[in-house]
Amino acid sequence: MFVKVFTDGAARGNPEGPGGYGCVLQYIDSKGALHEREYSAGYKKTTNNRMELMAVIVGLEALTKPCEVEVISDSKYVTDAFNQHWVDSWLKKGWKNSSKQPVKNIDLWKRLLKAKEMHQVRFTWVKGHDGHPENERCDTLATTAADGSNLLDDVVAES
Repeated sequence: MFVKVFTDGAARGNPEGPGGYGCVLQYIDSKGALHEREYSAGYKKTTNNRMELMAVIVGLEALTKPCEVEVISDSKYVTDAFNQHWVDSWLKKGWKNSSKQPVKNIDLWKRLLKAKEMHQVRFTWVKGHDGHPENERCDTLATTAADGSNLLDDVVAES
């Protein structure tokens, strides 16, 4: 099955306040019907890059069967990490970046690698905040999550 995963993360609010991440899974079932599943969650204030990684992780962890997946994100950090083989380089260097410093967000990168291991995944970057309909849909999810009062340390996706 081919699945598109649209993601967005937002580190919003005051410095002590919430941020949020959201994703939409879109796929066509064996009968040709289009389906969408939405996931969003409030998340305690952290960096925008961590939000973006969580959005991708949540989307991939929601898939319980092997799929061909296209992750669509406005995060150059996430898409470039795979498209420009940063992750491959980090693994070879023992999770160090080019300046021999530890890679930031190692915990989430390891979780993301585990989440994508049973799938065939490609990453596509879309420019954010320019009216792109796929990006706008995820912006809305992340904003709803960020403004919500239901803060979670993590999210458990439905099977």
